[in-house]
Amino acid sequence: MAGTKKIAARQRRIIVFIDESGLSERPCRARTWAPRGETPVLQYSFSWKQLSAIAGVSYFRFYFRLFPGSIKSPQIVEFLKALVATIGKKVLIIWDRLQAHRSIFVREYVEQQRGKIALELLPGVDPLWYTPDS
Repeated sequence: MAGTKKIAARQRRIIVFIDESGLSERPCRARTWAPRGETPVLQYSFSWKQLSAIAGVSYFRFYFRLFPGSIKSPQIVEFLKALVATIGKKVLIIWDRLQAHRSIFVREYVEQQRGKIALELLPGVDPLWYTPDS
């Protein structure tokens, strides 16, 4: 990452880390109490609507957008358009290896920007040292 930071400084790019997250109204499972021998009944009402957030953070600011449903390539391109318009300078986007980030649709949009956007992928997780418990 140190080399990436030096190149971004030399090219006068703003470094922005981007990630996505999904939100749901679905309640989480919880323990509760009931009289001995009776199964507890939890009552709640919800719809299966899902909301997703895409966010970017730079040294100076936090940028985000909310979208209904899940984040796919069109939503990523929409976020990148707004991000470049807001920052007004060249950017270096650092993000994970989500398939939508590596899609042809996103790649074509980035190429159309003629150097305004540079992309860097975070290194993958090495399965030999990663364990879910750590």
